[in-house]
Amino acid sequence: MSTTANKTLEATLVSPTAHKEEKLQDTLKTYREALQDAFDSGADTMNGVSEVVTPFDLPYQAKAALCSYIPKLRKTYNARELDDEHPLRLTNQAARFDYSSEREHEFTWWAPRPGRGTNFWIPLRINPEQEDLWHDLLNEDVKAGQIQLQKNRKNWALHVTVEYPVEEPTVDGDTTPVGLDIGETALITACGLKRGTPTRPVLWSGKRTKHLRKEMSTTLQRLQERDAEWRIDERFDYYQNALTDILEKASCEVVEYAGTFENPMIVMENLTYIRENLDYGKYMNRRLHAWAFARLQGRVEDKARDVGIPVEYVSPRYTSQTCHECSHIGKRSTQAELRCTNDHCRVSTFQADISAAASIAQRVDPWGESVPWKSERNDSPRDGSGSDTAVRPPKPSTPTQMTLGDDRS
Repeated sequence: MSTTANKTLEATLVSPTAHKEEKLQDTLKTYREALQDAFDSGADTMNGVSEVVTPFDLPYQAKAALCSYIPKLRKTYNARELDDEHPLRLTNQAARFDYSSEREHEFTWWAPRPGRGTNFWIPLRINPEQEDLWHDLLNEDVKAGQIQLQKNRKNWALHVTVEYPVEEPTVDGDTTPVGLDIGETALITACGLKRGTPTRPVLWSGKRTKHLRKEMSTTLQRLQERDAEWRIDERFDYYQNALTDILEKASCEVVEYAGTFENPMIVMENLTYIRENLDYGKYMNRRLHAWAFARLQGRVEDKARDVGIPVEYVSPRYTSQTCHECSHIGKRSTQAELRCTNDHCRVSTFQADISAAASIAQRVDPWGESVPWKSERNDSPRDGSGSDTAVRPPKPSTPTQMTLGDDRS
């Protein structure tokens, strides 16, 4: 039986001419201005956003992407601020590519510009491991999704989401959800869920990653001050390779861990809007926005599918604050500890990352994702919500995992 999977195709634009570079910079700058104006306007419908962005000198693919993007930020992710380094988003109507084996750079992209006759072709350096999917995209064997264009320090990165058919992993009997919480302090926290109980959690430390990123930032800044451009590229490549090695090893190990459970299913957060969903203050946001959450998830998904482990994505809302035992919204007095505010819950405090991983695993409930319970909200029965809460009765059994906190039972 076949199903579909999503993957992000990666490419970098071959160094554009001065004229094309100017056009790309202008489009990105205008897009960010339109994004900010639409966000500040408070518009939360496609028509409302359209009224704001229509006057901007942008290609129609960018305006259409904004009309879809802004309402989701408002309604689904409750975004409070925008990151300054937003990529240019385009609808799949901008997925126009060409291929010729006679060219030095065989793949090219028809970069959209506002107005008629202003688009231009630009060569691409693709990820060679994804060449088959690039050909499938050209042959329309796979479906293109959203396109993102981002200006990095010295190049332009192009990401194209594609949907392609894969064989659905066969699972005999009930699955064991294995939740993965991806973060900075703990790179990955994995936790199996058996009969609603967190089982055999494992944490992969993010200490080495944090050290490398901090060292990279400091080193590159000092080299820039000395105008040592040749040295900058060398050190940048060194740090990127070191970080990639960490991601590869961690993704391999976490898939092996998931395989130790009977009929495992890996569950991760849908982090499509992670840049907007974070709210830890501007300093921490800048650090977390730079972290490759999606890249790590992609490597986990690839390796899981290779060994026949299904992967599901769930809503990320409140997972780091939700008590895995009663589904109430708790409080994180420290980064490592979650305190449940429900007086009737037998869990008082719990290791926060493990609780988050367990909450993520719980959201693949066959009845649908549950909504976290906020004790202070109005759940009057006028709309039926009061009789359909997500609170489960306390379980009489004690978790097989160490509690890592107080238990009120």
